[in-house]
Parts: sequence; C-alpha cells; structure tokens
Amino acid sequence: MRSVPDFSFEINCGKKIIAGVDEAGRGPLCGPVVAGAVVFLKYDFDDMPLITDSKQMSEKQRNIAYDWITNNPDIIWAVGQCSPAEIDELNILWASMRAMERAVDDLSISPEHCLIDGNRVPNGLNGTALVKGDAKSLSIASASIIAKVTRDRLMHELAQKYPEYAWEKNAGYPTAEHLQAIEKYGINEHYRKTFGPVKKIIDEKKV
Repeated sequence: MRSVPDFSFEINCGKKIIAGVDEAGRGPLCGPVVAGAVVFLKYDFDDMPLITDSKQMSEKQRNIAYDWITNNPDIIWAVGQCSPAEIDELNILWASMRAMERAVDDLSISPEHCLIDGNRVPNGLNGTALVKGDAKSLSIASASIIAKVTRDRLMHELAQKYPEYAWEKNAGYPTAEHLQAIEKYGINEHYRKTFGPVKKIIDEKKV
C-alpha cells in the first residue's frame, strides 16, 4: 500500500517553524541539481491539491500543486541550485547537500528544524533525515515538487537554445536518444563532465 504524506512529522517535531527539504536532478548528465525548501505556516487547508512524492505525480498534477504552493500566503518556499561545474568539483552528493543549504538559506523565514528527504542531513542544517520522506511528510513532498518543476522548466528553457539534445523530453537523463545526441553533437557547458557517459566521450576525444 502506497504511503500518503501528512503533517505528522511536522506536528510531532516539537518546533513551530519546520522546513521540508528535497532535491531533484541527481541522475541527469547535464543541468544543475535543484533543491526546494517549503515551510507551512499552518497545517489545515480545505483546498489542498494532490501533494505526494513528485515522481509519483503526472506533470499536470505537479504543475497544479506547484501553483498552489507558490501562490499560497500561508506557505513560504525557496529554491537552491548547484551548477554542473560545482557538481564536478564537489561530486553529486555534496552538491545536492549544498543546494539544500542554499534553498533553506533563501527562505524569508529561518526554520527551527528541517525535515530532509534521504538518509543524510546537510552539514549546514539542523534537522532530521527521513528515508522516503517525500512519501511521509507533506512539507518534504511539497519541496520535492518545487525542486522538480523548477528544474524541468529550466531544462525546457535550455532546450530552446540546444534543441538537438531534446532536453524538453529527457530533462538531461541518459535516455538512448540523449546518448545518441551526445555522440553526434558532443557536449557543452551544461554537461557534468565527471559523469560516466560524458567522461567517456571526453576521454575518447582526447585519444
């Protein structure tokens, strides 16, 4: 049975201002890793749309939830990013942690505690890690939606400049079509040069 997120962790946390934090874009070969941070100022809503793990939602459902979250006066949200160059420098794990820290730092209110999706709390944050947190906490699920929609829209914008890679469809993930495009057209500044398929092409060109 699929878990449905609620506010249990927020309510039982013992703190008043709780931020849910999640990231999107660890697996793609290009583009930034993006984190979302969301603080609910109240926990009772009559008009809340479907909010759950963003990976379990359709694009339409995510966009509806995104608009509801970002236009709601009782919700505070922010995003943070790490560029491909930073990902290559730090590695994707630590770049994801950095993006989460930036998202929380950019909130207009300082949270007393953070609920982090995954099994690790970024060094700069005070919080609790929740494995599969986006299926347990509505704050984390909301953060996952903010991160996913923000990153998808960014990749759509980049696809206008680089249509040959079809980023509007693959979001930078290593699909067969994307890998073929990389082989044909090479890479650009938006690629993560330490990621296997990209590094392979760089090494082959050196030879």
